[in-house]
Amino acid sequence: MASGIFAILDDVATLLDDMAVMSKIAAKKTAGILGDDLAVNAEQATGFQASRELPVIWAITKGSLLNKMIILPVTFLLSAFLPWLIVPILLLGGSYLCFEGAEKVFEWFCGHETKKIAAEEALEPREIVRREAAKIKGAVRTDFILSIEIVVIALGTVIDQPLLIQILVVSLVALLATVGVYGLVALLVRMDDTGFYLIERAASLEGSVAHGIRLGGKILVSSLPKVIRLLGVVGTVAMLLVGGGMFVHNIEAVHHVLALMPALLADLVAGLIVGVILLVLMQLFKATRSAG
Repeated sequence: MASGIFAILDDVATLLDDMAVMSKIAAKKTAGILGDDLAVNAEQATGFQASRELPVIWAITKGSLLNKMIILPVTFLLSAFLPWLIVPILLLGGSYLCFEGAEKVFEWFCGHETKKIAAEEALEPREIVRREAAKIKGAVRTDFILSIEIVVIALGTVIDQPLLIQILVVSLVALLATVGVYGLVALLVRMDDTGFYLIERAASLEGSVAHGIRLGGKILVSSLPKVIRLLGVVGTVAMLLVGGGMFVHNIEAVHHVLALMPALLADLVAGLIVGVILLVLMQLFKATRSAG
């Protein structure tokens, strides 16, 4: 009886050890896309009223967890029974990211974003809530696409392992992606509150320590708008990189045409080309619909 228990414990220990090793490998493979995921979702989760930032991030986090709960079992089933369908799904998601990225670049050059922000200041509370809900929905939709790529890449690193290892490792990476990304996003958007706290705390102190704390608080407060603007740019570029990368890495003809370019530049160019084509088609569709 005792030997049976020790045998079970030994099997569990071996399983956990294999899981830890494969999780490290999967985390390294997905590190790049996790960085893009952070940039994209940080940009998507900013721009709300200060009092609504954390509730909005929590709403997006719950949506992200639900995304993972949907994607994980579907991905395992597709990998087992319809592996040929994974690439078309990735390309469809990549098209959406390219379109979103190209649309944001278009808004930069047309100044549409500034007008939009200025207009929101005069909106009724009900309209602000409606737009907030729409942005949360868009953020969760973008997270869904990025989550697919994270899960598929993680699965690719353990595809030759037993099914139990696959499930444990990919699920762990997916969970860490959500907790890590949105935890960092929550810290970023509360930079100003931390800064104000430090300034207030410094008022009760004296000497160089107080000066240092006060200076640190002022730096955090003044840095937040710059960080948000930077995240907006980085997030848009990340959308184009991730979306374009799906075409470069999954379509041989595209990879061959852009083979002479550095990998990141090739992904960016592919993302811009696909995004601009889709943006033009969307504008033509809207124009045709309006004329009709």
